Amino acid sequence: MSGSSRVPAAADPEDALRIAEEAVRLAVAAGASEAEALVASGESALTRFANSEIHQNVASTEAFVNLRVAKGRRVGVASSGRTDPEGLRALAERAAAIAANVEELDDWAGLPEPNGAPEPVVAAWSDGTGGAGPELRAEGARAVIAAADAEGVAAYGSFSTDVEAHAVANSKGIRVAERRTTSQLLTVTMGPDNGTGYAEDCSVDATRIDAAALGLEAAQQARASANPVDLPPGDYPVVLNHYAVVDLLDMLGYLGFSALAVAEGRSFWEAGKQAASPLVTVTDDGRDPDGLPMGFDAEGVAKQRLALLDRGVCRDLAFDAQTAARAGRRSTGHGLPAPNPWGPFPVNMSMAPGDASLEELIGGLDRGLLVTRFHYTNPVYPKRVVITGMTRDGTFLVEGGKIVGPVRNLRFTMSYLDALAGVEAVGRDRRTLRGMLGGCTVPAVRLSSFSFTGATRAG
Repeated sequence: MSGSSRVPAAADPEDALRIAEEAVRLAVAAGASEAEALVASGESALTRFANSEIHQNVASTEAFVNLRVAKGRRVGVASSGRTDPEGLRALAERAAAIAANVEELDDWAGLPEPNGAPEPVVAAWSDGTGGAGPELRAEGARAVIAAADAEGVAAYGSFSTDVEAHAVANSKGIRVAERRTTSQLLTVTMGPDNGTGYAEDCSVDATRIDAAALGLEAAQQARASANPVDLPPGDYPVVLNHYAVVDLLDMLGYLGFSALAVAEGRSFWEAGKQAASPLVTVTDDGRDPDGLPMGFDAEGVAKQRLALLDRGVCRDLAFDAQTAARAGRRSTGHGLPAPNPWGPFPVNMSMAPGDASLEELIGGLDRGLLVTRFHYTNPVYPKRVVITGMTRDGTFLVEGGKIVGPVRNLRFTMSYLDALAGVEAVGRDRRTLRGMLGGCTVPAVRLSSFSFTGATRAG
């Protein structure tokens, strides 16, 4: 796919840093003892298609300034979309006024201090996305639609590109800025007799997304999943495709790999605990070029590579400045924009690949299920990461290592820890997808058992 050479001026990291520094200066002038400004600016564009026709193309250029101000132990936060001098002055005065009128925080540890300037992450930016116009997204959408037409199904979905500058400055000397690009193409296909399919890919470089291959994947899935039959609930060995594995990592990150969750006693995580199969290694690395990289967090702290699960053993956690101070260690670069009651999260997770092809994963099932993805998943018992949800867009019965036909979507209630403890094999091919927390690079996996508790009549 081709693009243009146009790069939005709004995605200028030096300009974003200048705005952040000015917001901090104005906050200090307004009486702040500490101040921190996060600036994100850039352009987001989206092309949508439905019923195998492109029907919408939109683009927006936006800037966001988030200002955190401390007056002693009183902390106020305000945000604005204005970056002009008067807008920044009003923002600083508002944040300072909030700080003056809130209760003191007993455990306020202060803003983070510089710990060496983070090296810019070159892999976070692609000229292919930076210069992408509507023509590139339309070309991708047409490729998906052509694949759907060839299989006699209808295509729905979107192709998005984001070009951003991020900067953080604070009154203790942090000054960081970088530019980032991301793109995502996803499609849902619908065929006759309740057949549906799904495919997705994310990349820093929009020109590397193979729209035709994604369209074919989803279209063939829709044809293959037509006329699904009932299958009784129960425990079945399963192969989870990439899209389902993302949900496993998302929920572990959301519920368990956070220092705040551990401190509050609501996480499964214990240092040195065998929490998953030795085949499972999960890391979080903001500099991983295979994911959606970023060099620093919302507090301007350089991102560290974390070994969250090392061959199934709990090794490390995500910390921000506040949780790190409580634990007597440094932030790992996982702070979210203030105000943040949720604590730090891993937002660049990946699972190490294995050596099996998808066909080999399926071939290891005597009688089990191939699951394309999960839908509407929610925690039931957070500390054990017990999740309830449904399968969607292609659930297939496998017998003797061969797919024999589609089954109706099933509801499950399952501990994702138990699921990962039962990993028997891991796929060698990985895909970068957009999860609930951020970019996630995952393989497919085969599990010894997965608990399905009910069926649905929804195709």
